Amino acid sequence: LYQHGDTAERRGVLRGLDALTERGALADDAAPSVVAVGRDLAADALRTNDQSLVAAAVGPFAAAHLDPHAWRHAVLKLVFMGVSLDAVAGLDDRADDELARMARDFAAERRAAGRVVPDDVARLAPDVTTGRTA
Repeated sequence: LYQHGDTAERRGVLRGLDALTERGALADDAAPSVVAVGRDLAADALRTNDQSLVAAAVGPFAAAHLDPHAWRHAVLKLVFMGVSLDAVAGLDDRADDELARMARDFAAERRAAGRVVPDDVARLAPDVTTGRTA
């Protein structure tokens, strides 16, 4: 369904993975083949420029099963795309020093280009000033 589905169907598959995760059906390697396929589907969604797919790919399944590198890049992609970090399941639990560093670097690049630093960057790196610089 994901491979041949439209955007809504793809989001549905990703939400299904979230539901399985929330029910504990994918915990403790109970279904390793499902988790492996789910990671591939989440990675595919995260490569798109469709905001709704990217947001759907950072739900409970991602919080539980994406490796730290992939998860951090997904979070930063949302910030770059202007999608609220409210879409990210487990943000407070998984955010770490490396994600904060990445957010600070992103903010510095935005400021250097004379662009607005999105407010959500401060959720990742509280020491960053958001908004447009003078």
